[in-house]
Amino acid sequence: MQKADPSSSPSLTAPTPRHGFDRFFRITERGSTVPREIRGGLVTFFSMCYIVVLNPLIIGTVPDSTGQFLGGGSEPNLPAVAAGTALIAGLLSIFMGAWAKFPLALATGLGLNAYVAYSVVPLPGMTWGGAMGLVVLEGVVILILVLTGFRRAVFNAVPPFLKTAIAVGIGLFIAFLGLFNAKFVTTAAGTPVQLGNDGSLTGWPTFVFVAGLLLMFVLWVRKVPGSILIAIVSATVLSIIIEQVMRLGAFAPADGSGAGNPGGWAMNVPALTEFPIQVPDFATLFTVDPIGGITAAGGIGAIVIVFSLLLADFFDTMGTMVAVGSGADLVDETGDIENSQRILVVDSIGAIAGGLGGVSSNTSFVESTSGVAEGARTGLASVVVGIAFLLTTFLSPLVGLVPYEAATPALVMVGFLMMTQVSEIDFSDVEIALPAFLTIILMPFAYSITVGMGAGFLMYVLIRVVRGKAREVHWLMYVIAALFVAYFLRGAIEGLLL
Repeated sequence: MQKADPSSSPSLTAPTPRHGFDRFFRITERGSTVPREIRGGLVTFFSMCYIVVLNPLIIGTVPDSTGQFLGGGSEPNLPAVAAGTALIAGLLSIFMGAWAKFPLALATGLGLNAYVAYSVVPLPGMTWGGAMGLVVLEGVVILILVLTGFRRAVFNAVPPFLKTAIAVGIGLFIAFLGLFNAKFVTTAAGTPVQLGNDGSLTGWPTFVFVAGLLLMFVLWVRKVPGSILIAIVSATVLSIIIEQVMRLGAFAPADGSGAGNPGGWAMNVPALTEFPIQVPDFATLFTVDPIGGITAAGGIGAIVIVFSLLLADFFDTMGTMVAVGSGADLVDETGDIENSQRILVVDSIGAIAGGLGGVSSNTSFVESTSGVAEGARTGLASVVVGIAFLLTTFLSPLVGLVPYEAATPALVMVGFLMMTQVSEIDFSDVEIALPAFLTIILMPFAYSITVGMGAGFLMYVLIRVVRGKAREVHWLMYVIAALFVAYFLRGAIEGLLL
């Protein structure tokens, strides 16, 4: 970002910071205010705090090959996993905000945690400590790639139109994520997805989602400050009232006999069932054994595991950084993002911290775009997210009051806002249109940011080569393309090597 010449006219000079706090976070300079940053941070937190509930259900319920669960013991220790998840997310988000000064929050990465739980931990001789040791090794490798400049060089080698396509694709991805998590669309027997639980909109939770989404749209169209946060809080209050009256309980899919609870809440039941303040249990911290992980997986196996984690982490973060930077208007004319090196360093440390914390690799969360849509432009928003996560280690029952149906309308709104960037892509040029198209559609259709990026990169290189423009392609794009080929074929590769 270029600063105006101090000698120029007052209308062209940069806004004067109001105080040292403002100057540190560059709040006025980026056209924001402290209340707006706080609102943006809270919106981001409410959009991603589900990870405190969901991560324990993924990694806390799977025993390792010795029969031990994460945190120690022969039974799941979900409170400890939840506390560790919130602690690491809080510390990393504060680090991102205070050092990189970027409105991007971090927490345990979905997909990465499932890979660790269902593909790594069950290996013969593998323990949870060994698996987390491999996560730490992945973080060390990716940090080295950042410090040597390789990760930033890859970011700079990506053509600007692909960066725009990545942002648009992520917009569709998180909109679908919001619709699916709220059970507005669900899986079906005859079709991949369907409207509601039975092809129509039924149930009070769906009503809460629709009401929250419509309220959010109306407030946003009316340019009401804090529209997203107001809608989330209003929908949460409505859900609490409905649960008190109707006693809906948690969602459970109907089985063959029609039993289950398809009209229940998708994740959190909006009812306070226990004392809101609890002393956190950090039993997952420092349960790390990298040597044991390498021994259990074998040399080749460990390399395959680390490489699989690294590729997903590497490119997911790149896409998320672009999406947040674009939404916050922090991308310059060349497509670069201010402080991108620091952002990538913090994200890389996230993998190390997640492994040391025993909660799987932490990465940048695309839900940060919801805070940006609320007006967040600086690292102060990330600090707010981090503080909220730290408080969650003590107040997890209160976080459980916010159901998916109340929070996920924000993801749909953000999807719309990010989709508007599609007008910047020249679809009349086939060399641009095909890679952009694959990037955009495969993120929601394959339910993976990495898959969409990989398909777009591969198509970009292929089209350039077949049209005789191979020399115009940056050499790093060939490296990336080769890595994505390995990523897409990793199942076959693992079958041969493990």
